[in-house]
Amino acid sequence: MDTKKGNFMEKAKPYIAMICLQFGYAGMNIITKVSLNSGMSHYVLVVYRHAFATAAIAPFALLLERKVRPKITFTIFMQLFVLGLLGPVIDQNFYYAGLKYTSPTFSCAMSNMLPAMTFVMAVLCRMEKVDIKKVRCQAKVIGTVVTVAGAMLMTVYKGHVINMFWSNYIHPKSNNINNNPSTPQNADKDWFKGSILLILATLAWASFFILQAITLRKYTAQLSLTAIVCFLGTLQSIAVTLVMEHKTDAWKIGFDMNLLAAAYAGIVSSSIAYYVQGLVMQKRGPVFVTAFSPLMMIIVAIMGSFILAENIYLGGVLGAVLIVIGLYSVLWGKYKEFKEKEAEEIQEIVKGGKGENQIEDIEANCVEIQRNEPINKMSFPMIAIEEPKS
Repeated sequence: MDTKKGNFMEKAKPYIAMICLQFGYAGMNIITKVSLNSGMSHYVLVVYRHAFATAAIAPFALLLERKVRPKITFTIFMQLFVLGLLGPVIDQNFYYAGLKYTSPTFSCAMSNMLPAMTFVMAVLCRMEKVDIKKVRCQAKVIGTVVTVAGAMLMTVYKGHVINMFWSNYIHPKSNNINNNPSTPQNADKDWFKGSILLILATLAWASFFILQAITLRKYTAQLSLTAIVCFLGTLQSIAVTLVMEHKTDAWKIGFDMNLLAAAYAGIVSSSIAYYVQGLVMQKRGPVFVTAFSPLMMIIVAIMGSFILAENIYLGGVLGAVLIVIGLYSVLWGKYKEFKEKEAEEIQEIVKGGKGENQIEDIEANCVEIQRNEPINKMSFPMIAIEEPKS
């Protein structure tokens, strides 16, 4: 009886970890939205967030990878520099600006475009081949098209408000204010602007993944890479903020929601998320990790409705459904691709007559290949930047 219970708990650990992680990401989106609404500059928030992330990750990188850390050549340094620019600076500033103009639920839905955009970038960079005759490739192409269609629908069509049954009891006055028809043109303009910013943020994050995969081939110390990119991103963000924010008051931060947003995003959504996802990826692979990202969108929708009196629009719901369908279509194609590669390698070993031990080695190598594949933003693989996505 105890053995069965122990086996069940062991199998359930990855599911529990990923569900808790989605709640952590959801909390980050809600807290960040509150901080931005209170007037905090998203440029300053990015600086503080990655300062916290660097402080949290750097000690582990220095201790755990001091013997395996490769030397940094000029080429690798330039790649790390661009990674810091794509992740902390471009992606995070665009994401936070888009979050400010739209809503946490909308932003989370848009971030689910990441696997499809990463697939497109990988094809353009010739890192992935497309054989349209194969079903798995068809699934990835169709999933990408459906995902883009969902994003376009969310951008151009807002629709009427979908009222949750609890909304009128919790935030009756807020609902009336949010639905005030006196400024519909300004609201629609901000919504469209926020949508474009979120799409650009996701594109930058997909580019980050592609360059990260290239950099990790030569610079294999993952924790050190994370710490260096966060540190460079902090310095670059400071430079951008000095140009964009001319008021010294924007840098002030106390023991308030602004400090909580920066510390939470840097420590929880970056450092802890990196560690937990690394453990889960070792056991179940990146597809398993990515498959949980739509759950965050549902959690954020419920939390946003309760805490922020957030309005949920029909266009957003329809677009989000299309994006999730496209997401799972792309993930299914990636899963089938991995299984085909695994089967081909095992067949080669069997034909070569090298025995069962070699088959076990191939299966271990397949797990390693899975761990090194780029995955979703809201899943945060090797770098402390988020979403949600962070």
